[in-house]
Amino acid sequence: MAHLAQTAGLTDIQEEILSTVRAFVDKEIIPHAQSLEHGDTYPEDIVEGMKEMGLFGLTIPEEFGGLGESLLTYALVVEQIARGWMSVSGVINTHFIVAHMLKQHGTPEQQQKYLPRMATGEVRGSFSMSEPELGSDVAAIRTRATRTGSQAGAGFAISGQKMWLTNGGTSNLTAVLVKTDEGAEKAHHNLTTFLVEKPEGYGEVLPGLTIPGKIDKMGYKGVDTTEMVFDDFAIDADQVLGGVTGQGFRHMMDGVEVGRVNVAARACGIALRSFELAIGYAQQRKTFGKPIAEHQAIAFKLAEMATKVEAAHLMMVNAARLKDSGARNDVEAGMAKLIASEYCAEVTQEAFRIHGGYGYSKEYEIERLMREAPFLLIGEGTSEIQKTIISRGLLRDYRSRG
Repeated sequence: MAHLAQTAGLTDIQEEILSTVRAFVDKEIIPHAQSLEHGDTYPEDIVEGMKEMGLFGLTIPEEFGGLGESLLTYALVVEQIARGWMSVSGVINTHFIVAHMLKQHGTPEQQQKYLPRMATGEVRGSFSMSEPELGSDVAAIRTRATRTGSQAGAGFAISGQKMWLTNGGTSNLTAVLVKTDEGAEKAHHNLTTFLVEKPEGYGEVLPGLTIPGKIDKMGYKGVDTTEMVFDDFAIDADQVLGGVTGQGFRHMMDGVEVGRVNVAARACGIALRSFELAIGYAQQRKTFGKPIAEHQAIAFKLAEMATKVEAAHLMMVNAARLKDSGARNDVEAGMAKLIASEYCAEVTQEAFRIHGGYGYSKEYEIERLMREAPFLLIGEGTSEIQKTIISRGLLRDYRSRG
């Protein structure tokens, strides 16, 4: 094995895409990530480069102008981009989730309206489930859409506050999960996903729709994270995803399921980069007359780190391939996200320790990775949520017959 995180059984096209992306990361992302991250600067030039490569349309079907590639291809691309700078992968993650939801659940009119422009990056997607007091209890959503007429085709008025929108200011299409009055006994059946078109920017971008300024974060800089505030925001009925209310929870969970594979891929990318930095530094830094890599304490750390990188990568690939096959992958996606995010935090911390005092300096890349890795323990559901999903799936599949 020459390098870690290699994937067997890829097509020639997949290999070519990954080779191109890897070269782009090494040339256009890694050399600039430090200065952009420290300045909390949006990576405009990098985003334009990704548009030119067709990455915004990577999984969008060819009939809509995309490349029609699989979730596996996308996950491997994200792994490489996150290896360069996780924030860049965040730029395309929510876009990909919205495109997936449109592809799987949108009406033909919605697909034709948005997917061709999403493939070029002209339309950029974000999505929102969370609210300031919501946490993981999606059924407790308070943001509400009220019908504004009784006839067919009547619109809605949305009021409420959404939280933690990645690309909230730089996107122009947001899939928003809100409550509608369906009269259903189960709270999840009273939720609807709306496709909200808006201009890029901050402040009151449309009557009744405000995007406050960027939330200042410990890491995950450059990419914007915002709130979204609705105050009797008027929206047409044809902006309901799939054209039917009450299906929003199902639509969002499908999107989050592929999002968990994406977060696992991001964690794999950061862990891989942390290992690369650690093993490179350990062969250059000398103590007691020899490189620290030759000291057993460091050598054992590197062995454990490499094993964790490889294990996380394999679980991520397995979850992606299951989803691509059409099989249910809620358990496998949860497992991949759980182990990849936890191992990422552990590998990054070990790399930080190997760097010693230099790891605490902002001049060294590992300092940035130390601030980025914790986000993955939270994004698309905490480790505790993943364990809940995994255990429920196991109990479902191993239900006692006695």
